[in-house]
Amino acid sequence: MESERRTVDVIIPSYRPGDKFLRLLNMLSVQSYPVRKIIVMNTEKSFWKEEEFSGILNLEVHHLKKEEFDHGATRNKGASYSSADVMVFMTDDAVPADRFLLENLMEGFEKEGADGEPVCAVYARQLPNPNCDLAEQYTRRFNYPDKELIKTKRDIPAMGIKTFFASNVCCAYDRKMFFQSGGFINRTIFNEDMIYAGRAIKERGWAVVYKPEAQVYHSHNYGCIAQFKRNFDLAVSQADHPEVFQGIRSESEGIRLVKSTAAWLAGQGKLWMIPGLIVKSGFKYMGYLAGKRYRRLPKKAVMAFTMNREYWKKADI
Repeated sequence: MESERRTVDVIIPSYRPGDKFLRLLNMLSVQSYPVRKIIVMNTEKSFWKEEEFSGILNLEVHHLKKEEFDHGATRNKGASYSSADVMVFMTDDAVPADRFLLENLMEGFEKEGADGEPVCAVYARQLPNPNCDLAEQYTRRFNYPDKELIKTKRDIPAMGIKTFFASNVCCAYDRKMFFQSGGFINRTIFNEDMIYAGRAIKERGWAVVYKPEAQVYHSHNYGCIAQFKRNFDLAVSQADHPEVFQGIRSESEGIRLVKSTAAWLAGQGKLWMIPGLIVKSGFKYMGYLAGKRYRRLPKKAVMAFTMNREYWKKADI
Protein backbone atom coordinates (compact mmCIF):
# COMPACT_ATOMS: atom_id res chain seq x y z
CA MET A 1 0.00 0.00 0.00
CA GLU A 2 1.08 3.59 -0.59
CA SER A 3 1.02 4.34 3.16
CA GLU A 4 3.72 1.67 3.75
CA ARG A 5 6.13 3.62 1.55
CA ARG A 6 5.74 6.87 3.46
CA THR A 7 8.02 7.98 6.29
CA VAL A 8 6.67 9.30 9.60
CA ASP A 9 8.07 11.71 12.19
CA VAL A 10 6.31 12.41 15.49
CA ILE A 11 6.45 15.97 16.86
CA ILE A 12 5.64 16.58 20.54
CA PRO A 13 5.67 19.86 22.47
CA SER A 14 6.52 19.08 26.10
CA TYR A 15 6.48 20.91 29.41
CA ARG A 16 7.67 19.28 32.64
CA PRO A 17 7.60 15.79 31.03
CA GLY A 18 7.11 12.92 33.48
CA ASP A 19 6.02 9.28 33.69
CA LYS A 20 3.16 9.63 31.21
CA PHE A 21 5.51 11.16 28.66
CA LEU A 22 7.92 8.25 29.11
CA ARG A 23 5.04 5.80 28.49
CA LEU A 24 4.21 7.73 25.34
CA LEU A 25 7.79 7.47 24.07
CA ASN A 26 7.99 3.77 24.92
CA MET A 27 4.74 3.06 23.05
CA LEU A 28 6.03 4.94 20.01
CA SER A 29 9.10 2.71 20.04
CA VAL A 30 7.00 -0.46 19.61
CA GLN A 31 4.62 0.73 16.89
CA SER A 32 3.89 -1.65 14.02
CA TYR A 33 4.46 1.27 11.65
CA PRO A 34 8.01 2.59 12.16
CA VAL A 35 8.76 6.06 13.49
CA ARG A 36 11.66 7.68 11.65
CA LYS A 37 12.28 10.38 14.27
CA ILE A 38 10.66 11.76 17.43
CA ILE A 39 11.05 15.54 17.60
CA VAL A 40 10.43 17.06 21.03
CA MET A 41 9.92 20.80 21.43
CA ASN A 42 10.60 21.11 25.15
CA THR A 43 9.72 24.23 27.11
CA GLU A 44 12.44 25.11 29.67
CA LYS A 45 15.58 22.98 29.54
CA SER A 46 15.74 22.82 33.36
CA PHE A 47 12.64 20.55 33.36
CA TRP A 48 14.17 18.04 30.93
CA LYS A 49 15.72 15.01 32.68
CA GLU A 50 18.10 13.64 30.07
CA GLU A 51 18.78 10.40 31.96
CA GLU A 52 15.09 9.42 31.99
CA PHE A 53 14.80 9.47 28.21
CA SER A 54 18.31 8.39 27.20
CA GLY A 55 17.15 4.93 26.09
CA ILE A 56 14.70 6.24 23.48
CA LEU A 57 16.01 5.78 19.94
CA ASN A 58 15.80 8.51 17.27
CA LEU A 59 14.87 11.15 19.84
CA GLU A 60 15.69 14.74 18.90
CA VAL A 61 15.11 17.44 21.54
CA HIS A 62 14.94 21.20 21.01
CA HIS A 63 14.60 23.49 24.04
CA LEU A 64 12.83 26.83 24.22
CA LYS A 65 11.96 29.38 26.89
CA LYS A 66 8.45 29.55 28.31
CA GLU A 67 7.90 33.01 26.85
CA GLU A 68 8.83 31.67 23.40
CA PHE A 69 6.14 28.98 23.35
CA ASP A 70 3.16 29.41 21.05
CA HIS A 71 0.62 26.73 20.14
CA GLY A 72 1.10 27.36 16.44
CA ALA A 73 4.65 28.69 16.06
CA THR A 74 6.25 26.04 18.28
CA ARG A 75 4.65 23.25 16.26
CA ASN A 76 5.69 24.94 13.01
CA LYS A 77 9.25 25.07 14.32
CA GLY A 78 9.07 21.36 15.10
CA ALA A 79 7.77 20.72 11.59
CA SER A 80 10.79 22.56 10.16
CA TYR A 81 13.04 19.85 11.65
CA SER A 82 11.13 17.11 9.84
CA SER A 83 11.63 15.83 6.30
CA ALA A 84 9.23 12.89 6.62
CA ASP A 85 6.26 12.38 4.32
CA VAL A 86 3.85 12.52 7.27
CA MET A 87 4.16 14.41 10.55
CA VAL A 88 2.19 13.20 13.56
CA PHE A 89 1.65 15.91 16.18
CA MET A 90 0.94 14.72 19.72
CA THR A 91 0.76 16.25 23.18
CA ASP A 92 3.01 15.03 25.98
CA ASP A 93 0.09 13.56 27.97
CA ALA A 94 -1.39 11.38 25.20
CA VAL A 95 -0.43 7.70 25.37
CA PRO A 96 -1.02 5.33 22.41
CA ALA A 97 -3.56 2.66 23.32
CA ASP A 98 -1.77 -0.03 21.32
CA ARG A 99 0.96 -0.80 18.77
CA PHE A 100 -1.24 0.12 15.80
CA LEU A 101 -1.81 3.85 16.36
CA LEU A 102 0.43 5.02 13.51
CA GLU A 103 -0.62 2.22 11.17
CA ASN A 104 -4.26 3.20 11.58
CA LEU A 105 -3.53 6.91 11.16
CA MET A 106 -1.66 6.20 7.93
CA GLU A 107 -4.61 4.25 6.54
CA GLY A 108 -6.62 7.47 6.76
CA PHE A 109 -4.53 9.02 3.99
CA GLU A 110 -5.76 6.33 1.59
CA LYS A 111 -9.28 7.77 1.82
CA GLU A 112 -10.73 10.68 -0.12
CA GLY A 113 -13.75 12.93 0.16
CA ALA A 114 -17.08 12.26 -1.56
CA ASP A 115 -16.02 14.50 -4.45
CA GLY A 116 -12.46 13.19 -4.59
CA GLU A 117 -10.99 15.67 -2.09
CA PRO A 118 -7.46 14.68 -0.97
CA VAL A 119 -6.85 14.04 2.75
CA CYS A 120 -4.57 16.57 4.44
CA ALA A 121 -4.94 15.38 8.06
CA VAL A 122 -6.06 12.32 10.04
CA TYR A 123 -6.82 12.54 13.76
CA ALA A 124 -7.15 9.85 16.40
CA ARG A 125 -9.79 8.81 18.89
CA GLN A 126 -9.23 9.93 22.48
CA LEU A 127 -10.10 7.37 25.15
CA PRO A 128 -10.65 8.40 28.79
CA ASN A 129 -7.91 7.68 31.30
CA PRO A 130 -8.78 5.20 34.08
CA ASN A 131 -9.20 8.04 36.60
CA CYS A 132 -11.51 10.06 34.33
CA ASP A 133 -14.76 11.23 35.96
CA LEU A 134 -18.02 9.79 34.68
CA ALA A 135 -19.36 12.82 32.79
CA GLU A 136 -16.02 13.35 31.05
CA GLN A 137 -16.00 9.69 30.01
CA TYR A 138 -19.24 10.34 28.16
CA THR A 139 -17.87 13.55 26.65
CA ARG A 140 -15.01 11.54 25.17
CA ARG A 141 -17.49 9.14 23.57
CA PHE A 142 -19.60 12.05 22.30
CA ASN A 143 -16.66 13.86 20.67
CA TYR A 144 -14.84 10.69 19.58
CA PRO A 145 -17.41 8.12 18.43
CA ASP A 146 -16.62 4.72 16.93
CA LYS A 147 -17.63 5.73 13.38
CA GLU A 148 -15.07 6.93 10.84
CA LEU A 149 -15.61 10.40 9.37
CA ILE A 150 -14.30 11.94 6.15
CA LYS A 151 -15.13 15.65 6.45
CA THR A 152 -15.24 18.11 3.54
CA LYS A 153 -16.83 21.44 2.67
CA ARG A 154 -20.12 19.74 1.78
CA ASP A 155 -20.51 18.70 5.47
CA ILE A 156 -20.57 22.26 6.85
CA PRO A 157 -24.37 22.79 6.57
CA ALA A 158 -25.13 19.57 8.46
CA MET A 159 -22.17 19.33 10.86
CA GLY A 160 -21.44 22.99 11.52
CA ILE A 161 -18.30 23.57 13.58
CA LYS A 162 -17.80 19.82 13.97
CA THR A 163 -16.68 19.81 10.33
CA PHE A 164 -13.47 21.54 11.42
CA PHE A 165 -12.93 19.47 14.54
CA ALA A 166 -9.46 17.93 14.70
CA SER A 167 -7.10 17.59 17.63
CA ASN A 168 -3.34 17.88 17.89
CA VAL A 169 -3.53 15.60 20.91
CA CYS A 170 -2.87 13.12 18.11
CA CYS A 171 -3.17 14.17 14.49
CA ALA A 172 -1.20 13.20 11.38
CA TYR A 173 -0.53 15.71 8.59
CA ASP A 174 0.62 15.24 5.02
CA ARG A 175 3.85 17.24 5.17
CA LYS A 176 3.76 18.52 1.57
CA MET A 177 0.17 19.76 1.95
CA PHE A 178 1.00 21.22 5.37
CA PHE A 179 3.73 23.49 4.03
CA GLN A 180 1.82 24.22 0.84
CA SER A 181 -0.96 25.72 2.97
CA GLY A 182 1.42 27.65 5.26
CA GLY A 183 1.23 25.31 8.26
CA PHE A 184 -0.38 26.37 11.52
CA ILE A 185 -1.22 29.96 12.24
CA ASN A 186 2.05 31.30 13.69
CA ARG A 187 0.54 33.12 16.62
CA THR A 188 -2.52 31.74 18.36
CA ILE A 189 -3.67 31.32 21.93
CA PHE A 190 -5.17 27.90 21.25
CA ASN A 191 -7.04 25.87 18.64
CA GLU A 192 -4.32 25.86 15.98
CA ASP A 193 -5.54 22.43 14.83
CA MET A 194 -9.13 23.52 14.10
CA ILE A 195 -7.98 26.74 12.43
CA TYR A 196 -5.77 24.66 10.14
CA ALA A 197 -8.57 22.17 9.42
CA GLY A 198 -11.09 24.94 8.80
CA ARG A 199 -8.87 26.69 6.30
CA ALA A 200 -7.90 23.42 4.61
CA ILE A 201 -11.56 22.48 4.14
CA LYS A 202 -13.02 25.90 3.31
CA GLU A 203 -10.22 27.50 1.31
CA ARG A 204 -8.34 24.56 -0.22
CA GLY A 205 -11.11 22.04 -0.68
CA TRP A 206 -9.27 19.30 1.19
CA ALA A 207 -10.61 16.58 3.48
CA VAL A 208 -9.94 15.78 7.16
CA VAL A 209 -10.37 12.20 8.37
CA TYR A 210 -11.30 10.95 11.84
CA LYS A 211 -9.94 7.42 12.30
CA PRO A 212 -11.47 5.82 15.41
CA GLU A 213 -9.24 2.73 15.16
CA ALA A 214 -6.27 5.01 15.92
CA GLN A 215 -6.54 5.49 19.68
CA VAL A 216 -4.76 7.34 22.49
CA TYR A 217 -5.54 7.66 26.17
CA HIS A 218 -6.10 11.31 26.97
CA SER A 219 -8.52 13.12 29.29
CA HIS A 220 -8.63 15.80 31.99
CA ASN A 221 -10.75 16.20 35.12
CA TYR A 222 -11.11 19.99 34.87
CA GLY A 223 -13.03 21.85 37.55
CA CYS A 224 -15.41 24.74 36.90
CA ILE A 225 -12.76 27.47 36.85
CA ALA A 226 -10.45 25.50 34.57
CA GLN A 227 -13.35 24.86 32.18
CA PHE A 228 -14.19 28.58 32.19
CA LYS A 229 -10.59 29.47 31.33
CA ARG A 230 -10.25 26.81 28.65
CA ASN A 231 -13.46 27.91 26.93
CA PHE A 232 -12.41 31.55 27.22
CA ASP A 233 -9.24 30.80 25.25
CA LEU A 234 -11.17 28.66 22.78
CA ALA A 235 -13.56 31.52 22.07
CA VAL A 236 -10.68 34.01 21.74
CA SER A 237 -9.23 31.84 18.98
CA GLN A 238 -12.59 31.82 17.21
CA ALA A 239 -13.03 35.58 17.59
CA ASP A 240 -9.56 36.14 16.12
CA HIS A 241 -10.29 34.01 13.05
CA PRO A 242 -13.65 35.01 11.56
CA GLU A 243 -12.43 33.77 8.16
CA VAL A 244 -12.85 30.26 9.58
CA PHE A 245 -15.55 30.49 12.24
CA GLN A 246 -17.82 33.39 11.27
CA GLY A 247 -21.37 32.28 10.62
CA ILE A 248 -20.75 28.83 12.13
CA ARG A 249 -22.28 28.63 15.59
CA SER A 250 -20.82 26.26 18.17
CA GLU A 251 -23.25 26.96 21.03
CA SER A 252 -25.81 24.51 19.62
CA GLU A 253 -23.24 21.71 19.69
CA GLY A 254 -22.48 22.50 23.33
CA ILE A 255 -26.17 22.39 24.24
CA ARG A 256 -26.52 19.05 22.47
CA LEU A 257 -23.61 17.67 24.48
CA VAL A 258 -25.12 18.81 27.81
CA LYS A 259 -28.54 17.32 27.01
CA SER A 260 -27.02 14.07 25.79
CA THR A 261 -24.74 13.77 28.83
CA ALA A 262 -27.61 14.45 31.25
CA ALA A 263 -29.74 11.77 29.56
CA TRP A 264 -26.85 9.31 29.75
CA LEU A 265 -26.24 10.03 33.45
CA ALA A 266 -29.95 9.53 34.14
CA GLY A 267 -29.82 6.22 32.30
CA GLN A 268 -26.87 5.18 34.48
CA GLY A 269 -28.87 5.97 37.61
CA LYS A 270 -26.60 8.94 38.40
CA LEU A 271 -29.26 11.63 38.69
CA TRP A 272 -27.36 13.27 41.53
CA MET A 273 -24.54 14.12 39.10
CA ILE A 274 -26.76 16.17 36.75
CA PRO A 275 -26.78 19.41 38.83
CA GLY A 276 -22.97 19.39 38.85
CA LEU A 277 -22.98 18.86 35.08
CA ILE A 278 -25.28 21.85 34.61
CA VAL A 279 -23.14 24.08 36.84
CA LYS A 280 -19.92 23.11 35.06
CA SER A 281 -21.61 23.61 31.69
CA GLY A 282 -22.64 27.07 32.84
CA PHE A 283 -19.02 27.92 33.59
CA LYS A 284 -18.03 26.65 30.13
CA TYR A 285 -20.65 28.85 28.49
CA MET A 286 -19.74 31.93 30.52
CA GLY A 287 -16.08 31.45 29.59
CA TYR A 288 -17.05 31.09 25.95
CA LEU A 289 -19.18 34.26 25.96
CA ALA A 290 -16.41 36.24 27.69
CA GLY A 291 -13.82 34.99 25.19
CA LYS A 292 -15.94 35.97 22.19
CA ARG A 293 -16.09 39.50 23.64
CA TYR A 294 -12.53 39.71 24.98
CA ARG A 295 -11.77 42.96 23.15
CA ARG A 296 -14.32 44.73 25.33
CA LEU A 297 -12.73 43.50 28.55
CA PRO A 298 -10.01 45.27 30.57
CA LYS A 299 -6.62 43.57 30.41
CA LYS A 300 -6.86 42.68 34.11
CA ALA A 301 -10.00 40.64 33.41
CA VAL A 302 -8.43 38.94 30.38
CA MET A 303 -5.41 37.93 32.47
CA ALA A 304 -7.70 36.52 35.14
CA PHE A 305 -9.83 34.57 32.65
CA THR A 306 -7.15 33.00 30.45
CA MET A 307 -5.26 29.72 30.78
CA ASN A 308 -2.40 31.11 28.68
CA ARG A 309 -1.06 34.18 30.47
CA GLU A 310 2.21 34.17 28.52
CA TYR A 311 0.28 34.71 25.29
CA TRP A 312 -1.26 37.96 26.54
CA LYS A 313 2.04 39.38 27.71
CA LYS A 314 2.92 39.74 24.02
CA ALA A 315 -0.58 40.75 22.88
CA ASP A 316 -1.83 44.26 22.20
CA ILE A 317 -5.00 44.55 24.28
